[in-house]
Amino acid sequence: MESIVAERCEFHRGDRIDGCYTVEKALGEGTFGTVYRVSGHEGNIYALKLLKLWTVPPDVCKGLKARFTMEFETGQIDSNYLAHSYSYGEVMGNPYILMEFCPNGDLRNYAASHKVDYVRTGRQVLSGLRDLHAHGKVHRDLKPENVLLRSDYTAVLTDFGISGDQNKRMTERGWRGRPTQIFGTYPYMPPEQVNPPRGGQATVLPTTDLFSFGVMMYEMLVGVLPFGEISEATLHTYLENGKKGNWDRQALKSADRSGIWSDIIEGCLHPDFRQRTQSADDILRRLPSCGANSQPEISRSFMSIRNGMLLRVMQGEEYGKEYRLDELCVRSRVLTIGREAEGVFNDLPVKETMSSYVSRRHCTLELDYDSGQWIIRDGQWVQDSYGSEWKVSLNGTYVNSTEVDTWGIPIKPGDIISIGDVKLRVEGY
Repeated sequence: MESIVAERCEFHRGDRIDGCYTVEKALGEGTFGTVYRVSGHEGNIYALKLLKLWTVPPDVCKGLKARFTMEFETGQIDSNYLAHSYSYGEVMGNPYILMEFCPNGDLRNYAASHKVDYVRTGRQVLSGLRDLHAHGKVHRDLKPENVLLRSDYTAVLTDFGISGDQNKRMTERGWRGRPTQIFGTYPYMPPEQVNPPRGGQATVLPTTDLFSFGVMMYEMLVGVLPFGEISEATLHTYLENGKKGNWDRQALKSADRSGIWSDIIEGCLHPDFRQRTQSADDILRRLPSCGANSQPEISRSFMSIRNGMLLRVMQGEEYGKEYRLDELCVRSRVLTIGREAEGVFNDLPVKETMSSYVSRRHCTLELDYDSGQWIIRDGQWVQDSYGSEWKVSLNGTYVNSTEVDTWGIPIKPGDIISIGDVKLRVEGY
């Protein structure tokens, strides 16, 4: 196993980082990282996020570093509503991301002293989620502190699931005593993340972010969290209220003078992700337009099928890798997908060394010659000495936010397939 050795490095005003950036001040500190305001040679101001690898056990360093790299990649998505990543570096064994600096701070602090146009801000947050989800990403940790305001007051999303607030994330031990990192802050986490339906690791879907959006907008409008007060003593009650859908609807109606938000937040806070509002676009269509602030669509050139269809890894250890389905099905119209493992053959082997949330035999793609459509089904045929049977995956297969059963559903360009913590986008080429 690769050994990661990181030295302790804490920076103060006037210090130089990597010989290029001068520290002006620390902006905030989380469990895994510190964010500094820095200036470059040309005088431009940036935010620099440093991953504090020296503070974590060696056995989790590699996984955290991989997630930090994924956060950098996410910040390079071409979207006006995501905080941009400019460069990636390392100092004394600790990775850092150089990113845009938003001078008006985060939404919580800004709302404490300014009047906020929540329709405009809500549209911008949803547009950031829409652009994340279209690229196979899920924020995982949406809350007011992770919505920043640029100089023109455009709201942008930041902290794509790695740093978090000190003491608000927990590391628990799984049933075999291995540490399981929970990426998310409890007040904003949906029930299926707190108590995964299959008892293992819950697959993170776009509906995860929409639940968090509902909690955040309720809190901003009403002034309190929807499921009650939260502390170490009341945490269980808060989570039970979320699981049962118990929250003060009348308080929201009283605060919602526009009459816009009550139904929207009701759809976001549904405890069953299958019945929850399914996409950011569903909400954007229901919110009033903001004129010049209306959100342009990101490029969707991958929606056009010219020669065939492919699956591209959008989140996972082989980020960017593509599987051209038409070339793979030369010998058979059935293709299997599963974790790369010794003794198991899959037409689309998924590399996953940091965890085992993808089953070795996870799902199956089948080309329907009559319609020309690809159908995805959860599970695979498994043969042994007793015969053959269809076995489903451990953590389920999802297309966008829809759970796939053994009957399967057709896929089309733009769909996001989630298997464990790996996400594949269906594209035309």
